[in-house]
Amino acid sequence: MVVGMNKKSLRSGYSYDTFLSPFTWRYGSREMRRLWSEEHKRRLWRRIWVALAEAEHGAGLVSEAELDDLKAHQGEVDMARSLEIEAEIGHDKMAEIRAYAEQCTIGGGKIHLGATSADVEDNADVLRIKESLRLIRQRLVELLEALATQIERYQHLPAMGYTHLLPAEPTTLGYRLCQYAQDLLIDLQGLDNLMENLKAKGLKGAVGTSTSYAQLLQDSGMKPSELERLVMEKLGLETVPVSTQVYPRKQDFLVLTTLAAIAQSLHRFAFDLRVLHAAPFGELSEPFGARQVGSSAMPFKRNPVAAEKICSLARYLSTLPKVAWDNAAFSLLERTLDDSANRRVILPEAFLALDEMLICAERIVTGLVVHGENIERNLSTYGVFAATETLLMELVKAGADRQEMHERIRQHTMAAWEVIQRGGENPLLERLSSDSVIVAFLPAERVRELLEAVNFFGDAPARCARFLRLLRTHLGETW
Repeated sequence: MVVGMNKKSLRSGYSYDTFLSPFTWRYGSREMRRLWSEEHKRRLWRRIWVALAEAEHGAGLVSEAELDDLKAHQGEVDMARSLEIEAEIGHDKMAEIRAYAEQCTIGGGKIHLGATSADVEDNADVLRIKESLRLIRQRLVELLEALATQIERYQHLPAMGYTHLLPAEPTTLGYRLCQYAQDLLIDLQGLDNLMENLKAKGLKGAVGTSTSYAQLLQDSGMKPSELERLVMEKLGLETVPVSTQVYPRKQDFLVLTTLAAIAQSLHRFAFDLRVLHAAPFGELSEPFGARQVGSSAMPFKRNPVAAEKICSLARYLSTLPKVAWDNAAFSLLERTLDDSANRRVILPEAFLALDEMLICAERIVTGLVVHGENIERNLSTYGVFAATETLLMELVKAGADRQEMHERIRQHTMAAWEVIQRGGENPLLERLSSDSVIVAFLPAERVRELLEAVNFFGDAPARCARFLRLLRTHLGETW
């Protein structure tokens, strides 16, 4: 329950006549925004204060009545009152403590007993990061499942492969999709490793030595390490063995690097889609609604706006690990506060940006529009060039001179390329199958057969099948 909220008294009751972050309403899901909301953060603070009071109750420092009082009002976050107090005293943690204490007439005096701000804030941050990583993992798994479906559907569909953005050799659409899924599977493994090793600060006080807790627990029979263990077990957190006033800021860097790595994979997928969407290729496009508008000036446009949004947000997210790097590198001695303001920005925005990207990517993959006629056209136009290597091998096996045939084929391909560049149809198949020197070694029908590029995508389908088994095993699915 949130009490005391009204537009006049709540500073965060903003409307559209002032600046709003795009992450407030445009980018990211409602679930992710809730995790990074001010209200949820204060709920986590109160959860930690109650867990601390429970452990201190075991040490005889908090009475049962006081503990019951704190629990009874734990969920009554009053943003209006807390912000009113903060406007007066300039400290958000103390403002929340006072607002909470006003609600707890019996136990209010024991809130935050022995703790320093980072004992609450840092542990709450790790709780929130863990929740956010679980949501990101869910989105990533959903995307991989969508890719698996499309890989299976298109593992046998021949398509022209491109290197240097120029025609190379045939592949299959399914095999190309495997490349994106493989990147994201690596990301999933990295994400799982991060989640397994995420650590909280614990209860170590102002400089990490637990001095305040040692003083508090004198003659109680409980050690600071035991108090910490009880609280962390209640919260479901593991702790770093040593800390300063805060948990190692290197951990933020590792979190953002992991998120940026996923964004990198999404950028590659989205950028390729934009290329293949373009008119010269025209092979793939993202789903486009019946009433969707592509351009304010050009009614015919079907721009790849979702893929472009992914690339744009990925570009932004890629810059955030540098800020976290600086926070870790410049965290002087036992604590400086110059990381605090930017952490309020980089952590939520990194998660919200990636959340939006994953949602968009899953929609694109699920609704992927495959223009088979254009794929076939490009394969027909350019695939024959790639097949000339096969023709060369067969000519040599039939007794021809390798160097002589190489030069002869090269001359034909250069002439054919010039025709294509001028907008004509590719004449290479006809030129090679009617060359008297070539057909002296292989019949024209055999030459045409060898130049059918649609048959030359190697073991791509078999590799798709093997990768799908690997992917689905990792996802823990039974197919």
